[in-house]
Amino acid sequence: MKGWFDAFREEGGPTLYAYHNRTAVAADVPALALLLAALTLYLAFLAIFPGIRKERFSTFTVVTLSLFVGTVILVCKHGSSWHVAGARVARAAYRAFSAERLDCWLAVHVGLGHVNVTLTALSWGNTSIGDPGVDYNEQFRWEEAGAIQDWYRAGLTRGLPYPVLSVAEHFAVQHEGFEWGAKYRAAGYTTATLLWTALALWLLMNLLLVVVPRYGAYAMVSLGVTLCAAAGGYWASLPNAPLIVRLDGAMLFFSLGWCFWLVLIAGSSCVLVGLFIAILDLIWPHRFSTVLEVDYDTPYDRHVLIVDSRQRARPQMQASLPTRILRRLSSKTRENEGQVSMSVVNESRGRDNPAFQHEQRKPNSPWRYPLFRRQLDRYDSLNFYPYNHICVLF
Repeated sequence: MKGWFDAFREEGGPTLYAYHNRTAVAADVPALALLLAALTLYLAFLAIFPGIRKERFSTFTVVTLSLFVGTVILVCKHGSSWHVAGARVARAAYRAFSAERLDCWLAVHVGLGHVNVTLTALSWGNTSIGDPGVDYNEQFRWEEAGAIQDWYRAGLTRGLPYPVLSVAEHFAVQHEGFEWGAKYRAAGYTTATLLWTALALWLLMNLLLVVVPRYGAYAMVSLGVTLCAAAGGYWASLPNAPLIVRLDGAMLFFSLGWCFWLVLIAGSSCVLVGLFIAILDLIWPHRFSTVLEVDYDTPYDRHVLIVDSRQRARPQMQASLPTRILRRLSSKTRENEGQVSMSVVNESRGRDNPAFQHEQRKPNSPWRYPLFRRQLDRYDSLNFYPYNHICVLF
């Protein structure tokens, strides 16, 4: 049964699940979880994409860009590769008060709220230590002022290797010109705030693309500007004196990592695509659409307003003075004819049953109304019927 139940076992020993420090960190678990969620959504979209018959290119572009930008915002917010450095250290001191030396690879990954220090022993050239299986990945966080000092003291208590403590010391010390920790913390705080703002704009952009694509394009441009501002703000907030870590003849030079470049690429893409959609809407109004739109494929234009129609109406030529006089006279004639026709209609109303109308209009009271009686007499003279002279005896 060998090969079935030997997962997570070393040299036939029991499976170790509860000891997190038994194996080295191979990947960033939160970043992998976010990437897996985004990939699942994108595969679901690709599965239904062949059934889309209209607006295929615009729908594919908008969905791909939206998922890419949202994933970049979340991954880079929690990522550890904004400022990175790495070098091979030959014959580095392994621990304090010891003559042990080792060849190792030392890497530093600076995030927005932490720094990761990775130490990996190299098998070749390592003659002082019998077991070269030295693999450390330590994280020092600085969410609050003074937090990095607490993490550094905890590392001293645990007895971390000397190269790891040397790198952490450059971020923990806050005096005598050692200001790199404070600068990185300020840069991370500013960039994290802009990334959360970009996430809110990303949600608003998706909502507007579903409701009104025109305003979704404007929100996309705003999102791109915010992402570019986040990347530019991080670059501008870095220490003026670049951090250089020197260890036993090796020097670690820091450079911008893939998180910075991903945010910059995502912001530039949003600005370019959003401007293209906005210009397209200005040239051909209400033409851009996706199948995600609420009022997609309606028989009439989806968002045509009366104001827009009036603005796009053809300008009318002003008529000459004689033409306007003739129009005015003709309108007066039509108004007079309309008044006469309405009076005739009012007088002849109810002609289908004049007897019933005659009974309703003549009052039975002894009071006399001269004006009303004169109108009724005139109506009877115009509409004479023999049975109008029949008297009803009570």
